[in-house]
Amino acid sequence: MATKVHMEALSPTMEEGQVVQWLKAEGEAVAAGDILAEIETDKATMELVARGDGILRKITVKEGETAPVGEVIAMIAAEGEDLGDESSGKGGGDAAGGTAEATASAPEGDPPASEAAPARDAPQASAPEAAPEDAGPDGEDGRIKASPVARRLAREEGVELSALEGSGPGGRIIKRDVEDAVKAGPAEKAAEPAAATVAARPGDGPDSEKVPLSQMRKTIAKRLVESIGPVPHFFLTIDVDMSRAVEARTRINRDLEKSGVRISYNDIVLKATAMALARHPECNAHWGGDHIVRFHRVHLGVAVAIDDGLITPVVRDADRKGMAAISAEVREMAGRAREKKLRPEEYTGATFSVSNLGMFGIEEFTAVINPPEAGILAVGAMEERAVVVDGELEIRPRMKVTMSCDHRVIDGALGSQFLQTLKRILEEPLAALV
Repeated sequence: MATKVHMEALSPTMEEGQVVQWLKAEGEAVAAGDILAEIETDKATMELVARGDGILRKITVKEGETAPVGEVIAMIAAEGEDLGDESSGKGGGDAAGGTAEATASAPEGDPPASEAAPARDAPQASAPEAAPEDAGPDGEDGRIKASPVARRLAREEGVELSALEGSGPGGRIIKRDVEDAVKAGPAEKAAEPAAATVAARPGDGPDSEKVPLSQMRKTIAKRLVESIGPVPHFFLTIDVDMSRAVEARTRINRDLEKSGVRISYNDIVLKATAMALARHPECNAHWGGDHIVRFHRVHLGVAVAIDDGLITPVVRDADRKGMAAISAEVREMAGRAREKKLRPEEYTGATFSVSNLGMFGIEEFTAVINPPEAGILAVGAMEERAVVVDGELEIRPRMKVTMSCDHRVIDGALGSQFLQTLKRILEEPLAALV
């Protein structure tokens, strides 16, 4: 029996994937467990494995093309076996077909199921059923046979699907067909208002270029819309005297000199934030729609900038780890994040996040909350400033931090108490032991 190769949900928030490279060619023998292709998800580049034995008879999604989770992207079958219509449309639920399942499970010791993020962030358990839009021209609903990706691209580019001839399985219109129509010119595009001929649209012409969105950038755009609109943000800023933190860092790095480990100011902020969250579990929380989830463990998301956008590796139980351990863990995960080699369990499950732009000279900023988390800390640059201390003017290293709060979970007084504790830990490190 032929085995359908589906686009699997290789990350918890993945809705579609892009085929980076096929590692097996059509006509090549494969066995269950063999790596078929590299797939770019919204967060990383993952490996897609075969779910059956046979020969890779047909590849329907080429390198560089995208497909929604659950869509058939290739077929594995015996030599000479009739594929029939098995190579088109979305997958059902055949056991050998590699349904859209997560390839990694949550690490041991994560928050229990009752404290998990809302279901919308969980991996899909099975491939979605065929959508009505995939019905053929002569089907019951009379709709044009086209992939979801092709339909969306056609809407964005103003291409009339009825004027196209599909090159996909069974005459299905795929992304490449729409892209070819765009390159061909306006003949195959839908009629536009006469006013459109007066001036070219922004982005048209030789003086600009259209850059395709990566899977990560698409997800970032979607998540920001889900956050900054629906989530009622408010912001609290506090100014911290970092004099004692500077002294502590110098002392710690001197002690660690032989080990080759060096503590950064960001490591100090991460440790202090984790300790403050442990003392204020009301801020170490998620919004659950009809309830609030308060976590008993602190899993800190650390924003890392990469070429395609932003990803947040998670330092688990950060309040229980020393700064040297936090430093080593963040550096190691940040390096693999830039190579898109993080595993899903390494960038999911944060209970609170920290974003630091101080290294870019940004003095103060506000960060957007990553739902369902209830808060995120924005850390600015540390700089020497003139301040009044005991009636005298002194030059002190100062740093501003801004907390973005989800008002449904964190009120002003609660957020202020958290920041007071954070400030106290940073300004008086010994106070953290009391």
